[in-house]
Amino acid sequence: MTDLTRVSVLGMGSMGAAMAARLLEQGFEVDIWNRSPKDFSELISKGARQVQLAEALQNDVFISFLNNDAAALAVFTEETIALAKPGAIHVCMSTLSLTATKTLAERHQKLGVGYVAAPVLGRPAAILNGKLLIVAAGEDNLVKAVSPLLEMVSAKHWNVGEDHGKSLLVKLGVNYNLIHALQAIGESVALVESGGVDPNTFVEIITHTAFTGSAYTGYGPMIVNRNYSPPGFTVELGLKDMKLIEDAAADMNLKLPVSGVLRELFEKALQDPELSDLDWSAIAELTRQRKL
Repeated sequence: MTDLTRVSVLGMGSMGAAMAARLLEQGFEVDIWNRSPKDFSELISKGARQVQLAEALQNDVFISFLNNDAAALAVFTEETIALAKPGAIHVCMSTLSLTATKTLAERHQKLGVGYVAAPVLGRPAAILNGKLLIVAAGEDNLVKAVSPLLEMVSAKHWNVGEDHGKSLLVKLGVNYNLIHALQAIGESVALVESGGVDPNTFVEIITHTAFTGSAYTGYGPMIVNRNYSPPGFTVELGLKDMKLIEDAAADMNLKLPVSGVLRELFEKALQDPELSDLDWSAIAELTRQRKL
């Protein structure tokens, strides 16, 4: 039986740190590891234990939050996975490409370590507030084994099947929809602003009944008031996801008509020194700058 009382979190960026804090709050014992030196004093004061990678892999379950394919594949080599406790389960919460996900799943299977792809929907605040959504995929027995943990750190989680790639497709589909929303808000705000309408009033109107979801109620005020810092999700990560979305579509011989335009916006934002370090919703500023 899988022991869920002590869990490791690997990759202590904003998402990993928030997950570690949430696990501690829920009564778990938590081991933490990061690729680079970082101040973990706050988490340690709450009971977390900083360990080396080999030790972190000795728990029955370890969760990873790594930024991209390169980082995930570099950390989870066959040599590293071989250090894990036999029968352990790796819950990968990173947003990776379908190719990297398949490679990682194959490496883990080869070495007898369980692998569950479980990308998350939500920012660090969603983790801390218990509002995180998780889309899991992997062998049914593995997903069931970690489901009690997923239930305690999220508002809801879904099991979309044994094909690990399906969970990433859902995550990329959600992000693609969200990117459209960012651009739609940006264009609408630019339109009403240009006509002298108070954009805060406009956002209040559209979010009153028609668009009540978090994309509009959260990002609408951010865009109207240019409140892009500190970033919850950076322009660079937005571009990463756009490329993952286009690559996934290409793998399925699917053409997404608007994807090129949206990717170009992130590329331009990343090249702009005033926008590159801001929240990904700052792509709205590119629309504000466009004049006939």
